[in-house]
Amino acid sequence: MSTAWSSSSPAPHRDDEQRLRELGYQPVLARRMGGFGNFAISFSVISILSGCMTLYGFGLGTGGPAVMMWGWAGVGLFVLCVGLALAEVTSAYPTSGALYYMADRLGGRTWGWYTGWLNLLGLLGAIAGIDYGAALFTGAFFNLQWGFDPTPESTMLIFVCILLLHAALNLFGVRLVSVLNSVSVWWHLAGVAIIVGALAIVPSHHQSPEFVFTEFVNDTGWSNPLYVTAIGLLLAQYTFSGYDASAHLSEETSNASVYAARGIVRAIWVSWVAGFVLLAGLTFAIQDYTGTQGSATGVPPAQILIDALGTGGATAMLLIVIVAQLFCGNAEVAAASRMVFAFSRDGALPGSRLWQRVSSRTQTPVLAVWLSVVVACLLAVPSLYSETAYGAVTAINVIGITPAYAIPVFLRLRAGDRFQPGPWNLGRWSKPVGWIAVVWVAVVTVLFCLPQSSPVTVNSMNYASVALIVVLLLATIWWFVARRSYNTPSAYGTAREQAEIAEGIV
Repeated sequence: MSTAWSSSSPAPHRDDEQRLRELGYQPVLARRMGGFGNFAISFSVISILSGCMTLYGFGLGTGGPAVMMWGWAGVGLFVLCVGLALAEVTSAYPTSGALYYMADRLGGRTWGWYTGWLNLLGLLGAIAGIDYGAALFTGAFFNLQWGFDPTPESTMLIFVCILLLHAALNLFGVRLVSVLNSVSVWWHLAGVAIIVGALAIVPSHHQSPEFVFTEFVNDTGWSNPLYVTAIGLLLAQYTFSGYDASAHLSEETSNASVYAARGIVRAIWVSWVAGFVLLAGLTFAIQDYTGTQGSATGVPPAQILIDALGTGGATAMLLIVIVAQLFCGNAEVAAASRMVFAFSRDGALPGSRLWQRVSSRTQTPVLAVWLSVVVACLLAVPSLYSETAYGAVTAINVIGITPAYAIPVFLRLRAGDRFQPGPWNLGRWSKPVGWIAVVWVAVVTVLFCLPQSSPVTVNSMNYASVALIVVLLLATIWWFVARRSYNTPSAYGTAREQAEIAEGIV
């Protein structure tokens, strides 16, 4: 691999700005994020204290402890390959547009267009999924602390308040976002240590290693253990998403060609290790498997904490998780808003001239932030009427964003020697790692669309395939409307381009 991977000397800002101009864009965002801050945003979006805790109940019935533990180890390895391959392309094209810009450069406008829409809908769905999950956990916390009854209406109200909080924090500028993400890293790592430490020390009873690593549980209704195991892998795959945030913040990161690429890879492997520890700690501490699955709190990890630590201890641990989820949602709003800004800058969205505007005071795309949280709110509204709707929102996230990771990698492999690698690259490992990444994403995209329980009903149906069809249909319809206005620049520098960029500064 390139020695640039281990380089610690950032290039001057003018080199970053010159590279951005070479890629076709005039710099308008504030470059105030360092290498740690860039890693921190992807780590915060992956958020093991959000994904692992929210989806733990799913894992209990789809393979149980054995699939959760070994699935996490195996899926993490494949996701690391995806991250390595994507990081290499990010190093060559460090722009806020990230995935769609890479696809456009390597495959043409149509590839860029569909990649952009998949990525955008995935990011907006992620905000809805993360913040609604935080609202559910907050409701469980209020229930333990004050006997609060979390109805769909009250959960939606909590959700809206969380969205408004994240919008406000993002409007203060990228420096605050970077600081919060840096705090988030230590909060997550310390939180895992505290939760696992408490679960290891306090309970008098623990499950055996044999139970934790070999116990197979199937509550799906399907009889084929291989099928159930494949479905069970989705706990890990759902959690390992959002690491493209490092790429979306490229235009606000110093030495972006190295630090954005490095941020993707570091976020994955640190999450991989810490997530395994968290899952092991929870599973060893299970006191009553059936009781955990049917927890009155609606949150199985909360029941593990209650049984092992008592109500007071569980409440304190749950608060750690909720704060981590809030950090996660805030980072996702930052990533999604930069994608909205970049896609609008290239004329791909309705009302693009509005969403590409940047505040002259904070150098933040203010309207893009508001659009991101409003759309996320609308995506979650059906949850007022159906529990299945939350699963559909999660499906929009994963089915959009995961294929989008593989498209630039596939196009880079197809381009062969035409691809000019950046300072962070895989060298001779580029092709084997890249093909492993593409094949893995193809496999999990199929898994995302398979029914997860039997019999298949309206309430138990997996809506991921429907979400994918809807996203592609909307992208196709809008392509015929906006294809003349959508275009990524080949080079920046004409007087007209300068004037158009200047109009975006308000």
